[in-house]
Amino acid sequence: MTVTLKQHLEEEPTARAQVEGLTTEEFVNRELEKLVVSQPTEPKLSPEERASLFLEWTETHAVDGPPLSDYAVSRESIYQEREDAQL
Repeated sequence: MTVTLKQHLEEEPTARAQVEGLTTEEFVNRELEKLVVSQPTEPKLSPEERASLFLEWTETHAVDGPPLSDYAVSRESIYQEREDAQL
């Protein structure tokens, strides 16, 4: 494969390759390999598909029973034991 880079895109990789003691080709191949490996291989999901998968996931974490009261999730209920111990 032959790739022709724009002038401003060619200078930076060449300079960085020289600093690392690599040829420009070696440097560019290494950097492209990092880029390709870091990208997911599965196709991207549409927003609707992601939302559907998220809702399915939340259903697997559903808790049977009534929701907690406001007091149960309040700061007072969390620290009540500590406050009682200080009295």
